[in-house]
Amino acid sequence: MSERAKPVEPEHETDASTSRTNPSETSDQPDEARRPPVTNGAEAVVRALETAGVEYAFGVQGGAIMPVYDALYDSEIAHVTMAHEQGAAHAADAYGIVSGEPGVCLATSGPGATNLVTGLADADMDSDPLIALTGQVPTAFVGNDAFQETDTTGVTTPITKANTFASDPDRVGDDVGEAFALAREGRPGPTLVDLPKDVTKAATDREPTEPRTPEGYDHRDRADPDIVEAAARRVETSERPVMLLGGGVIKGEASAECRAFATEHEIPVVTTMPGLGSFPEDHELAMEMAGMHGTGYANMAITHCDTLLAVGTRFDDRLTGGIETFAPDAEVIHVDIDPAEISKNVHAEYPLVGDAATVVTQLADAVETSPPASKWRAQCQQWKSEYSMAYDAPADEPLRPEFVVEALDAATSDRAVVTTGVGQHQMWACQYWTFTEPRTWVSSHGLGAMGYGLPAAIGARLAADDDQEVVCVDGDGSFLMTLQELSVAVRENLDITVAVLNNEYIGMVRQWQDAFFEGRHAASEYNWCPEFDKLAEAFGARGFRIDGYDDVADTIEAALAYDGPSVIDVHIDPRADVYPMVPSGGDNGRFALSEEQL
Repeated sequence: MSERAKPVEPEHETDASTSRTNPSETSDQPDEARRPPVTNGAEAVVRALETAGVEYAFGVQGGAIMPVYDALYDSEIAHVTMAHEQGAAHAADAYGIVSGEPGVCLATSGPGATNLVTGLADADMDSDPLIALTGQVPTAFVGNDAFQETDTTGVTTPITKANTFASDPDRVGDDVGEAFALAREGRPGPTLVDLPKDVTKAATDREPTEPRTPEGYDHRDRADPDIVEAAARRVETSERPVMLLGGGVIKGEASAECRAFATEHEIPVVTTMPGLGSFPEDHELAMEMAGMHGTGYANMAITHCDTLLAVGTRFDDRLTGGIETFAPDAEVIHVDIDPAEISKNVHAEYPLVGDAATVVTQLADAVETSPPASKWRAQCQQWKSEYSMAYDAPADEPLRPEFVVEALDAATSDRAVVTTGVGQHQMWACQYWTFTEPRTWVSSHGLGAMGYGLPAAIGARLAADDDQEVVCVDGDGSFLMTLQELSVAVRENLDITVAVLNNEYIGMVRQWQDAFFEGRHAASEYNWCPEFDKLAEAFGARGFRIDGYDDVADTIEAALAYDGPSVIDVHIDPRADVYPMVPSGGDNGRFALSEEQL
């Protein structure tokens, strides 16, 4: 971990934004021996997190969660106080994406818990490992409409993998450990433990066990060998094969296996948006991202393939467009750890349920000859030339956002972590940043939560290695939603760079209004925004501004060189649109390259 990536130690005991107190840290005794005995439910909660190896937690204090915070005070877990609970959930979510281990967020009861809902729903849609700990009113008050009471487990049941109402101080530590295990095992996802104040204050000496899933919980690692053999024969005879890699490839640590399989058998590779980084986009087999704003060549490859080997994808509508026109000539081999995803949206002729890395290895062992696909590869290369992502950038016209994204990419390493909000800027980041490594792309995919980018950059910075830059590509509308978290980045002295692609619009809404609503810009004009560079300075960050092409290179270099949080207010062409584009429910093979083609 970089020193920059760690919360700054408070100079005074009264500054409790972070807490890493450890009176025994100079002891030669083993960690277990140094730990004082558990005396109450709150200490059992924190001990469970420590036993799970948690290093950081993100949250906001409050009445019902206060006993847990009191127990955190003496813990080695670094608590990062966020400006808003939504920011805590997004920061924890991003921490989990980059680190591969569940992120942890805390909030009090009532509004604290409900403010986590957006982040929990985002993690649920994207299968991100996350654990939320929420305070609750004392058990005797539950159901009486007490101050700051909300049925948190009821509210969050539809958007969590599992949740628990803790009712026993002797059991509460294991409740937390179980939630941690469930968040990361099998198909990852968010879990929640609701903690009544009387339970966390109650006496107990029960030490929690190592995190483990409940009895009866199971997931399959290896796919049915007969179906694997049948799928292998299909791959061997395919003349137009495509591999489609989704977010499950990254979460299942299967990128290396997928890369090896694709390169050994020379199969073109397409990714979903959550799958960016699972296959290097600078490789000749890479067709990049498919879907609504995917590359034309990726969408052509899927539309015309005869075999689609899909790994770790749920075939959502932003990828498929109209189901009836998606890969119409293909037999589908679908690898997924969750059997509920098989044939849910796209029928799979070869359902391979299991761990992505394990199943791809099974398939690699079973495939004896590479498919006869030389003509197909040539066709894919032709599409890459025909539907190039090149763009015009006249020096005498407003700044193109694509140019800015490419300049940021060029100025950073291949391992730089990119976070975004949601909107046009998110799509430009997908299209014009060249992703070559997993766990370097952090965004809100299924839920599409604006405001995700900045708090995600905070979580990503704490999870990333010290030699990895963290860049947030944001939009003016998204940045406005959670910009208060800039105060956290300043307080913790986190080295992140935020580039706000400022077009004074909710850009994607404006683009759709132009295309489908006769240019009626209802509530999408944002020409009332503040000057973000000056606002950054008010927070204590460094502020920069870019107005034209001549400013780009030097300003980006200066912002990246600043050792702390910096914000670049990048004034881009307000009329710039995102293309290619497949209208919602449309045919991916009939993508539009301009508004006139919609």
